[in-house]
Amino acid sequence: MNERELIALLKKKDREAFKIVVETWQGMVYNTALGLLQNMEDAEDTAQEVFMQVYESILSFKEESKFSTWLYRITVSKALDHIRKKKRKKRFAFIQSLYGKNDGQMIEPPDFFHPGVKMENKENAAILFKAVDQLPVNQKTAFILNKTENLSYREIAEVMECTESAVDALLQRAKKNLQKNLKEYYEKLD
Repeated sequence: MNERELIALLKKKDREAFKIVVETWQGMVYNTALGLLQNMEDAEDTAQEVFMQVYESILSFKEESKFSTWLYRITVSKALDHIRKKKRKKRFAFIQSLYGKNDGQMIEPPDFFHPGVKMENKENAAILFKAVDQLPVNQKTAFILNKTENLSYREIAEVMECTESAVDALLQRAKKNLQKNLKEYYEKLD
């Protein structure tokens, strides 16, 4: 079954077609969400939200771009929504702690590990992903899509709905920011 036939069945709410979509793209959706969120549970939740939205809004897919591009857009959007919600919760918890309603200490998340990283590179990967997490949202998104998902500039431009030159600029700024942040990190170790 080709992609066009699969989408046609999906638009008819065919459960078998939906199962094929999930099986085919769950790794890509999860890895993209994981790269952006850097938390396995959050990435799993986001992946579920992505596929629920695909099922609910497949009729809005106009087939002007590839299905995978549409799926990347939804994944990035859901992951960024999740980040915004988490920041709001942190701000609210901070405000509560100022007024004495929350005496508990904020717990730092455990070190993040991406499943695509070899065991001997885990420590360096954790440092890199922490630096990536500090990037502005658009730079982080472009970097994750390029470096962990291996998307071309053209594909990233489609997902982010911008030009290829804008993607190039985002990636150049991301690399400069990462170099600066990592240099500062390693200088602290000396």
